[in-house]
Amino acid sequence: MGKRGGFPGGMGGFGGMNLNNLMKEAKKMQADMEKSQSELASKEFEASAGGGAINVKVSGEKLLKEIKIKPDVVDPEDVEMLEDLILTCINEALRKVDSAQADQLGKYNIPGLGGNLF
Repeated sequence: MGKRGGFPGGMGGFGGMNLNNLMKEAKKMQADMEKSQSELASKEFEASAGGGAINVKVSGEKLLKEIKIKPDVVDPEDVEMLEDLILTCINEALRKVDSAQADQLGKYNIPGLGGNLF
């Protein structure tokens, strides 16, 4: 009489992959992801608007580090334009961080982690 029930081939229910090997790979992937996140957090991203009239720097952790405004763009009669330039510049820098995160962490093909990871 043959075996009944259980997993075919013992614990080979993972396409023949040993469960210990699977756990080792998961731990390695986690360590690699943490290293990637740490490297990304230490980087700075820059953007400018208004032909270089406004420049900003943000960290990989999306913290605003620096804003530079050229004096000739400051017009007390048109504060709204200055506000728009600053918003545009900051949002562009943050998009650069998002893009870098997607590029760096996209190499880890993990089901269920689609879209924005942060």
